[in-house]
Formats: sequence, structure tokens, C-alpha cells
Amino acid sequence: MIKRKQAAPVSVEEEARAAEILGRVRRMEVRVSRLVNDALAGRFASVFKGRGMDFDRVRNYVPGDDVRTIDWNVTARTGEAHIKLFTEERELTILLMIDISGSSDFGSVENSKRELAAEAAGVLAASAIRSRDKVGLILFSDVVELYIPPGKGRMHIMRLIREVLFFKADHKKTDIVKPLDFANRVLHRKSVIFLVSDFCLGGNLEERLKVLSTKLQITRRRHDLIAVSVTDPREETLPDIGRICIEDAETGQGVELDTGSIRVRQAYASSSRQRREQTAVRIRSLGVDFLECVNGENWMPQLMSFFQNRRQRSG
Repeated sequence: MIKRKQAAPVSVEEEARAAEILGRVRRMEVRVSRLVNDALAGRFASVFKGRGMDFDRVRNYVPGDDVRTIDWNVTARTGEAHIKLFTEERELTILLMIDISGSSDFGSVENSKRELAAEAAGVLAASAIRSRDKVGLILFSDVVELYIPPGKGRMHIMRLIREVLFFKADHKKTDIVKPLDFANRVLHRKSVIFLVSDFCLGGNLEERLKVLSTKLQITRRRHDLIAVSVTDPREETLPDIGRICIEDAETGQGVELDTGSIRVRQAYASSSRQRREQTAVRIRSLGVDFLECVNGENWMPQLMSFFQNRRQRSG
């Protein structure tokens, strides 16, 4: 069981920062509300692979009915063939899975990657609430740090965004596998999961991707899974500022680099780009939609294009 720990005190500066981010979220949500709400409300029924089905009742079988819907228990009890009838669920369950490991606090521009994730999550959550759908939240590092069950209402969304911004994680490393296992246990109906992370998996990338791929595949079969990558431009480029020590935000390990060397800068950029591309290719190969948001850039066109592409595929 995930215990809810006491919220850490929030300073006046943090509250002001939260208000600023929420203001941006509201302005962004207005710009994309029609497109996003169309998708989340199910107007295009298969944009999120359809809603789940609830059992309604049984009735007598009539020629032309799908034999796969026959209720054999009722048929045996009554001596007459009966079929099960189902109704489409009237609401979606949206689960936001947000990576708050140590690397999420990095940002070379005005915002950190965590603030970028909060903005993206805020737009999706606010749109879902306007569509009368439920939204839940999982904050994770290498463990599930916080779980808030799906709920509705503006105050619920404000709480989710505040937790994404200010919740103090106990751990710094990243392990997406355990949170995915947890999500599959607590979600009893087909849901839409937005997995928001920088996918800084650490260690042997190929081995970590193999393990992660298995869990992503299992989750995709049960739910509609969308991976959202939040990155920072400085993670792929080094400034020419001489010798510096770079510390891994998750492991604390440091390495000294001579950024004055063009070979060092090129090698760093090439290695970072290859890791990012390898991760994206592996996730997409599983049939999981992969959306990339870069810190400091306007990510709204990518979000709108994402929904447009899904609508076109559904058509």
C-alpha cells in the first residue's frame, strides 16, 4: 500500500510559481480545448481505442445475433438461448504517470522538466475534466511515491497539478517497471495512461529497455498507453566553457569533461542523441504512441498533431 505522507511546507515563492504555471495551463487548455476535448470525450469513438463495456442485461437470442455473446449459464438454466447485452461506459479513466526522479528537476531554461510535465499534465487533465472523465495520478521515481485515485472536478485537478510541482520524492533514481505494475493492479477497467518521463533509464540501456519493453507491452494490451518524453536541450549539447564536472542527478556520480574540446562536445551530443533515439524507436516498435516535448520549446503543435494523427488513424 502506498502511504500518503504529509505535504511539505510550500513557500510564498513556490505558491507564486504554481500560480504562474496554472495560468499558463489555463491559457493553453483554451487553445486546444476543442481538439483535445473531442478526443477525450469520445466523439471520435476509437481515438483512444474505444471505451470499455459494462454488462447491461440478457435477452433471448434471435437469428443474426453474435453467437459469441451467448450467456451459456442463463441458456442452460432456462433451456432457451440468451445473449449478453453491454452498454458503452459513459466516461473514461485517465491516469497520469509522472516521473519525479532526480533528473526531472533539471532545466537549462526558465522551467525544469518537472514543470514542463506539470504543464502537459495540466492541459490533459483539465480537458478530461471538462469532458466529465475521471483523472488519477501516479508520481514515481524507482518506486511509486504517490497515488491519487481517479476523480473529477476543478479542485481535484488543482490538487493533481500542485502535487506534480511540489511533492517531495523519497528516491532519486528511475524505475518505470514498478509503477507500471502498480498501475495494472489498481486500474480495473480499460483506461488511458499518459506515461510522462525523461526516460533516463541509466545503466545498460539495452538491458533496461528489454525489461521495460515487456512491461509496456503488457500495459498496452490492457490499456491505451501513450508515452510522453520530456527533455531539455542541454542534455544533448554542451556549452564551450572549459573543464566542468557533470553530476548524475539520480546516482550522484560525477565526471569531469573538457567542454573546450570540440571532440568531447560532439561525442557527448552523439551519445545523448543515440540513447534518446534508441528509446523512442524501441517504444514505438511496441505500438505505443510516443510524444516528445522539449523544454523551452512550444510543445503545443506536437500535442495537437498527436491528436490529429490519432483521429485520422481512427477514420
